[in-house]
Amino acid sequence: MEIESGNTDGDNNNAGNEGPSVQTLCLRSKKRTLELFLGNHGSRLSVQDPSSLSIKLTCKINGEYQHIKDLPAPAPTTQVATTGRQKKDTEDTQPKQQQVSDKNVVIEGTSKFPSRPGVSLSEGTGEEAEPSESGYQHIIQTISTEKPKGSSIVSHGLIEYHKAAGIPERIQPPKPTSTALALRNPYALEKPEWHPPWKLMRVISGHLGWVRAIAVDHSNEWFVTGSADRTIKIWDLASGQLKLTLTGHINAVRGLCISVRHPYLFSAGEDKQVKCWDLEYNKTIRHYHGHLSGVYCASLHPTIDLLITGGRDSTARVWDIRTKNCVHVLAGHSNTVAAVVCQSTDPQVITGSNDSTIKFWDLAKGTCSATLTHHKKSVRSLALHPTEFTMASGSPDNIKEWKFPEGKFMKNFSGHNGIIHTLALNRDSVLVSGADNGSMYFWDWKTSYNFQKIQTTVQPGSLDSEAGIFASTFDQTGSRLIVGEADKTIKIYKEDDNATEETHPLEDWREQLSKVKRW
Repeated sequence: MEIESGNTDGDNNNAGNEGPSVQTLCLRSKKRTLELFLGNHGSRLSVQDPSSLSIKLTCKINGEYQHIKDLPAPAPTTQVATTGRQKKDTEDTQPKQQQVSDKNVVIEGTSKFPSRPGVSLSEGTGEEAEPSESGYQHIIQTISTEKPKGSSIVSHGLIEYHKAAGIPERIQPPKPTSTALALRNPYALEKPEWHPPWKLMRVISGHLGWVRAIAVDHSNEWFVTGSADRTIKIWDLASGQLKLTLTGHINAVRGLCISVRHPYLFSAGEDKQVKCWDLEYNKTIRHYHGHLSGVYCASLHPTIDLLITGGRDSTARVWDIRTKNCVHVLAGHSNTVAAVVCQSTDPQVITGSNDSTIKFWDLAKGTCSATLTHHKKSVRSLALHPTEFTMASGSPDNIKEWKFPEGKFMKNFSGHNGIIHTLALNRDSVLVSGADNGSMYFWDWKTSYNFQKIQTTVQPGSLDSEAGIFASTFDQTGSRLIVGEADKTIKIYKEDDNATEETHPLEDWREQLSKVKRW
């Protein structure tokens, strides 16, 4: 369509059935607008005259600043109180209608709230005059010159106003307190529980690769480790001596769990295999086939004979221990399932994934019941609290606490900068997080206070870059912490028995907790 350059007065010379061009229609509309609002459409809009601006400003002042635009000169405070008392003495002689219509009254007696249309005063309630306009001026000046430290202008003005009006002390508002106390998170004010510091007790060597998985037997006599050297080793917990080595995997062992009701050990590896070991015969008795890629985590249901594994194929699979059947395929994650935990109450299965989400699963239906999307980076570790109905999840952005069953977010454990590979939690409410840079942080569970930091030391002959922590767990008593590291060692930590609150006091806990981002 061609755009006409002329004929702006309405004539259209287009051939055929085509209508006027867009430019012609715009020019017509502009012409009609100019004819409506300007006498001479060839001239520009004239500047508003001073009288119009004055009227506009007056209307705005009357509408928005009517009560404070004109204030008389200040008067003494005593005169204000005297004036208010004199008006009260004359109220008895005035007609009731005149008293109700008076705008400058406040209420004194059983009700401290002013009357309003449709609300009558309760019995035993009297009226008292407000300060005069000069009294208001004095209050404003008092606020600007004598503002007390730590209080707000509004609250201080109300106190001065009530004093000037003669309102008794019992119905005056409470004296202002610091606003920081009202706005601060209650967790930041709670003093953390004192925990003794942890120290290195024993270093165990024996593996030829990274130690990626640890599990402690329910008898608390031995524990088992899985490594990138494709072996599973069983150690005596008291002495740290090697008791047994199991071979069978052809790639790194990433997940281990021990049955409470059977003499079974379950292992999962990057070779896609999930194995069941009979510890009475020390050999494999079952294989669970189904994962399409490496298996990174495994967990046993505490009350039902079910095994849950998660892997690189973005799924978690539920296995019947005895029949080896895959009961459910828990599909929904879009990346590697790096952590899985089970509990006897709903949600019975919880998975954490590298897609930054945590999912709760309905074990009966095999479907996802909730998805937690608070994390911004991969979730590689989960830990259940032994006594509370809560859980912790570890990610490079934050460690977060959640409340079951709805998955309500509780608080953050902020400050551990690194890729969190493992979390461990004991009955004394001590949370331990281990990262790929070899750092371990010890937290107070109730307040998220970091009371100790440990930087691991690699064993002689290892590279400094091998200072990484991949697995950790407490023993059944919670007094020993077993850690698997990248320098191929297993380190056992215990509490310092000689430490007291005097020798190791809580330092700067208020400052630390005030910096934590709760949301």
